[in-house]
Amino acid sequence: MMADMDEEALAGIANGLYACPLDDFVAARTAAAKEAAARDKGLGAAVRGLAKPSVGAWAVNRLVLQRPDILDELADLGSRMRAAQASLDAPALRDLGRERRTLLASAVDAARAVVRGQGRQLSDTIAGDVEETLRALTADEGAAAAVRSGRLLKTLSADGVSAADLDGTVAVPGALPATPAAAPPVLASVPTSGKTDSEKPRPRKKQRTTPEAGSQPRPTRPRLEAVRQTPRPASPPLLERARAALEAAEEEASEAASHAVDLQAEAEQTAGDIAGLQEETADLRARLKTAEAELDQSKKRLVAISAEAKQAARAADKAARAAVLAQERVLRLDRREAGT
Repeated sequence: MMADMDEEALAGIANGLYACPLDDFVAARTAAAKEAAARDKGLGAAVRGLAKPSVGAWAVNRLVLQRPDILDELADLGSRMRAAQASLDAPALRDLGRERRTLLASAVDAARAVVRGQGRQLSDTIAGDVEETLRALTADEGAAAAVRSGRLLKTLSADGVSAADLDGTVAVPGALPATPAAAPPVLASVPTSGKTDSEKPRPRKKQRTTPEAGSQPRPTRPRLEAVRQTPRPASPPLLERARAALEAAEEEASEAASHAVDLQAEAEQTAGDIAGLQEETADLRARLKTAEAELDQSKKRLVAISAEAKQAARAADKAARAAVLAQERVLRLDRREAGT
C-alpha cells in the first residue's frame, strides 16, 4: 500500500486526469506518469495504472466538475430520503421520490449539455446509466462519496437497502472521505419476564447422578441441535425499512409508468404533427418550385421586353427626329411659296 502522502499525490494527479476530455485521457496519463516517475518511480507506476473511465462515468465526472450545485441538491435530497426511510415515513418517501425524479431529469439534461460542450453526445443508454449513478448517490452514502470524488471509473447502482458495491468503481478509493459505518441489523430477542441478563437467576449446576440399576439413561437433546432448530427471528427494523422502501419504489414506479404513458401519447401526437408538417412542407416546396419556375420565366420575359422597349424607344426617337425634319421642310416650302 502506498504511503498516505503518496496516495494524496496520486489522488491529486487523478483529479486532473479524470477532469480532462475523454479522448485526451491516455495521452494525459502517459505525460503525468512520466512526470511523476521523475520524482517517484512508484508514483509513476501508480499513475500508469489509473484506468480510463467509461463514457458514462466520465460524463458524471464532468458534471461534478462543472455543475457541483446539482450534486449538492441530490446529496441533500439523499440525506432527507435516508432519514425518511430510517423513520419508516412512507408518505415522505413518496414525496421525496417525486422530487428525486424531477431533480434526476434536470441533472441528466445538465449532463447532456456538459458533454455536448466537450463535442460529444450522450446516447439514451448512457444517459440512463448516468441517471442510475445519480440515483445511487441519493440512496447510499458510500456511492455519494464515490460520485462526488470526480474519479468514477464506471457507473453505479444502489437500491437504498443494501450497501452499494463500490469495488473497482472509483480511482484511488483510499482517498475517499470516510462515510459513517452502517449500524448492524438489530435482531429481535426472545421475550423474557422483563428481567435483564444481570437479574436472571443463574442456572444451578446439575449434580451428577448415577443411574439406578435396570433404569435407562434419560435421552438429552444436544444444546447445539436445540439452538439450530430454534429459528432466528428476522430483524424488524431492517424488514420495515425494506417494506417502506418497496412501497415508495412501487409508488415511484407507478407514477413513472403513468408519466411514460403520457409522454408516449405526447410523442404520438408530435409524430402526427410532424407528418402534417412534412406534408405541408412538401406542398410548400412544390409551390415554391412552381413559383421559382414562373419567376425564371418572368425574368426572361422581362429581359426580352426590356430589349424590345429599348428598340421601340430608339425607333420612336428616330421617328421624332424625322418628324422634326419633315416639319422644317414644310415650313421652308410654305415660306418659299409665299414669296413667289
